[in-house]
Amino acid sequence: MSRTTEMSRTGEMSGRTEPAVVIVPGLRDHVEEHWQTRLGARLAEAGRTVRTVPPLTQDRLSRRAQVASLDKVISEIAGPVVLVAHSAGVITTVHWAQGHEAQVRGALLVTPPDFEKPLPEGYPTPEVLDAHGWTPVPRSPLPFPSIVAASSNDPLGPLDRVAELTRNWAGRLVELGEVGHLNPAAGYGPWPDAEELLRELEQS
Repeated sequence: MSRTTEMSRTGEMSGRTEPAVVIVPGLRDHVEEHWQTRLGARLAEAGRTVRTVPPLTQDRLSRRAQVASLDKVISEIAGPVVLVAHSAGVITTVHWAQGHEAQVRGALLVTPPDFEKPLPEGYPTPEVLDAHGWTPVPRSPLPFPSIVAASSNDPLGPLDRVAELTRNWAGRLVELGEVGHLNPAAGYGPWPDAEELLRELEQS
């Protein structure tokens, strides 16, 4: 089954329709060992509807193209959704929220990068990101509840900058400690806390 097709049926939770889970990766290709991939598989096995925004094969650095890809996935879902975004996927989600509407119950936004400051060597420069529409990063309150999970030693997004963004977005900050960028390069693989934070978000 394609990762961009519906993976399971919609269930019921607490007397209301259980939202579909939309996984919003960063700018990477599909990574089997990434915690988002594993989370999606576990939720689908448990009977949840799970959709993943596919990696782009063209215009990968285009913010407009990334937002359009997310919007396409959401538009194909009948009913409420909850978003699970990581890295640049967080910035995609925030840009999407400025100009689109859907039944979003909430968003789990994990280790957003700071696109307005220089990133480590090998990543796009602020000038390149600006040219592709990523900056300025929206600062408006999000129109749905959000939990922002932040690392204290993320090389892409310092904690103080992520805390500032969380306040701007009217979200709730959860500090994870020293987890790097919370990706396989930082030793994650499985991240069981994701399911707990997702439950908290859905029950808020």
